[in-house]
Parts: sequence; structure tokens; C-alpha cells
Amino acid sequence: MPKNIIVLTGSPRKGGNSDLLADAFINGAKSAGHNVIKFTAADKDIDGCKACNKCFSKGNACFFSDDFNELAPLVMDSDLLVISTPLYWFSFPSKLKAAIDKFYSFIIGNITLRVKESLLIVCGAAEDEEEFQGIIKSYELITDYMKWTNKGSIIIRGMREKGDVLKTDWIKKIEEMGKNI
Repeated sequence: MPKNIIVLTGSPRKGGNSDLLADAFINGAKSAGHNVIKFTAADKDIDGCKACNKCFSKGNACFFSDDFNELAPLVMDSDLLVISTPLYWFSFPSKLKAAIDKFYSFIIGNITLRVKESLLIVCGAAEDEEEFQGIIKSYELITDYMKWTNKGSIIIRGMREKGDVLKTDWIKKIEEMGKNI
């Protein structure tokens, strides 16, 4: 049965490694008949959560008017959330982190999400897998808190320059993952 999938990306670098990986996953998932939407957080105006606890009080997820109100309905209509991101200072890039922080609105608004599964694809220049532990632990805590089935954390190391991922077999692997999700 086809799934509705949202691929949430974090890189401000168009055509960068995590962007290419997201597109590979999308191509695979679409070829398997799934409905996929890509949301590029870096291109959006999303402020951090202000903890006002007025979520959904004016009909939108966030009381304040920003592009999270564009993302929220997409998440609400998805069965699977895929996050494809570069590693920034041991964690998520700021725009992506702001979007994820606003998932809090679903809790405050008592919104039952269709999302039941999630997957993290993270790449970075770091060679040592230990340097990815901050983002991995944050992601695992998010999936536990949201009660999503964690479909895994794919760590791709040594991606220093734009396009480095094209010199590996990761594009093919991630596309295959999209086909088999």
C-alpha cells in the first residue's frame, strides 16, 4: 500500500550531499508508488519555538505566522518522516532544528499524527562516527517521545566537499532504501 512520505531536509546548500541523498530516497520511494513531498527547511522562514503554548489556538499549528504552518499539515498527512541532513556542530542545522522544535505544537494541540515511522539520513565531513552521536541521540529521543518506529539512522562519514557522495555507492543504497521502505 502506498505511503505518504515527507522528506524534511536541512542543508542550505542546494545540490549538496544530503540534498542528493534526499533526492535519491525520493526517487526510490516514488518508483515504488509512494507519494513523496520534499520540504527544504533551509529555504523557509521558521523561527524557534517561543513556548507560548498557544499552538493550534488560531487554527494553525503555530500561533506565530511563519513557514512551519506550511510544514505542519504536510507532517500531519504523512505516514513516514524522513530527515536528510548534514551534520552541523554535532547536531541539526538551525532551520531544521527550529522546524523540529515546533513539533511540540502537535503535543500542545493534542494532535494525533499519522506518522508512525521515521528515518534519519545524516552526512558530514567527520570521519569518526562518535562525532555523529549528538544528532543520533537527539533523533532517537524524538522518535521515542513521538512514539514513532525508528527505521534507522544512516551515517555517511567523510563528506567534505559538495558532491563527495557521488564518488560512493550511497546514492544507489539510499535509492534502494526508498524503494523498499
